[in-house]
Amino acid sequence: MNHNLKDGLVLITGAASGIGLDLAKTLESQGRELLLIDLNAKALQEHFTESDSIHFAAGDVSMVEFWEETINRKVEHKSISYLFNCAGVIRPGFVRDFSLEDIDFHLDVNTKGSILGLRYVANIMKDQGIGHIINISSLAGLAPVSGLSLYSASKFAIRGFSLAAAAEYKQFGVSISVVCPDLVKTPMLDLQLDYPEEAKLTFSGPEKVLTPGDITKVLLKLMERPKDLVCIPESRGLLAKLAGIWPSLGEMFRKSLESKGEKTLQKLR
Repeated sequence: MNHNLKDGLVLITGAASGIGLDLAKTLESQGRELLLIDLNAKALQEHFTESDSIHFAAGDVSMVEFWEETINRKVEHKSISYLFNCAGVIRPGFVRDFSLEDIDFHLDVNTKGSILGLRYVANIMKDQGIGHIINISSLAGLAPVSGLSLYSASKFAIRGFSLAAAAEYKQFGVSISVVCPDLVKTPMLDLQLDYPEEAKLTFSGPEKVLTPGDITKVLLKLMERPKDLVCIPESRGLLAKLAGIWPSLGEMFRKSLESKGEKTLQKLR
């Protein structure tokens, strides 16, 4: 069964806040049929009204049972054009300090949730012969960020998984992209303001922080022209790639980057 990507269902995880919310609102205004996924059912209801074209699925994306129920009950026999895995969490902490529970906290949502979503949806798209899955990683998934070691690990993992999956599914007409944004003005940014020591490197980029709208613009272009890997902005992405390949290079600039990040943090707090 083949179909036009402009006609099928669009799944968005993390649709109740941040990037997922902005993307969902934009696609809603375009008249797309959406399945909005988030752990926070109340927030979904505050931002959207269920209708023939707007559907809710509230639950934990890291659970196999959630995806099985969502696919079986919410998707039914609909064709799926896109899956955006936007759900994400962060809890800054140095390795010497973080709670062991924080390991599962990051890996369950940021990594396992996206892997499960891709696994279930990609096979439906394979049978359709068409589809596009976009996973949200981070520049912290390209270069290691001290103070955010668990977050960085979870984003490195989903970047690697996405690129491997993209190579596997390309032959079936399914595109898989991974997007690595710099710091974005979302609740996750606000949370990091409470961790000035751990989050120094996070705020070492341009003083003008990206907005969810900035990311949505890139995602809309990506829907039209799929790419395996997209960095936002590309200039910071290049620096992150270099730091990822040569960690010693990143260490040479650590003090200056931390100093810049500290100044930006002071302005934003």
